[in-house]
Amino acid sequence: MVATLRHQPGSARAPLRGKPAQRGASRLVAREPISLRLPKPNLGLLKRITWPLLLLLLGFAAYELAQRLLPYADRPIAKISVEGDLSYVSQQAVQQRIEPFATASFFGVDLPGMRHELEQMPWIASAQVRRVWPDQLLVRLEEHLPIARWGDEALLNNQGKAFAPKEQANYQHLPQLYGPKRAQQQVMQQYQVLSQMLRPLGFSVVRLELRERGSWFLSTGQGIELLLGRDHLVEKMRRFSAIYDRALKVQQTNIARIDLRYANGLAVTWREPLAPTAADTAVVQ
Repeated sequence: MVATLRHQPGSARAPLRGKPAQRGASRLVAREPISLRLPKPNLGLLKRITWPLLLLLLGFAAYELAQRLLPYADRPIAKISVEGDLSYVSQQAVQQRIEPFATASFFGVDLPGMRHELEQMPWIASAQVRRVWPDQLLVRLEEHLPIARWGDEALLNNQGKAFAPKEQANYQHLPQLYGPKRAQQQVMQQYQVLSQMLRPLGFSVVRLELRERGSWFLSTGQGIELLLGRDHLVEKMRRFSAIYDRALKVQQTNIARIDLRYANGLAVTWREPLAPTAADTAVVQ
């Protein structure tokens, strides 16, 4: 007898239980979370878009708020206060100057225009104007302090700035200074230095002139003229003081002019000759 084994389709040899079939080497790999596998959003681009939009919205909101509140905050000017020691300008004259500006509102008033208008007044050296919440203006004024006359048509303040008030006839007692227009401050400074040096000698300066070629001419209240030359004025005045105390003081009333343009001395022109044979000038060293 021959036994025949037939292979049934679909029937496979069952593997032994507990021992899985091995078809090659393999290992278990943990799968990544889905949040890590998704593409990350571009936050930089989002920020570049968000900030301008946010600023635009804030600006628009601020503008709308300001437009709604402005009618309540922009009140008419109720009071203008003027401060400053005024000796030459009256409060009434100042009020007349600023009256056209008082009709404006608190935010609408023209502060630069008001300051310019006040500084056009002859005696006003400087003006400051500012708002005081909620409906006031504060004006601070500083007047010119006249120290000398500048030529025949103006006065000079203590900073060497020329101004031209109408009532100049009241200031004829002030010393008279001359010079090129661009040298106003220089002449004023030189006047202050020279007058301070001459005061201990009993002299006052009534006229100081800077001439075209740069030389200085001074006339004292005692009727003595001083020719100072171009430079080294302080040194020349010190020399004059020393010589005056030693040799000239006793002859003050007879001195007409003193020429200080010498390197080591000075020349004196007398009103009357000291002797019949004396020259018109004498040199003291």
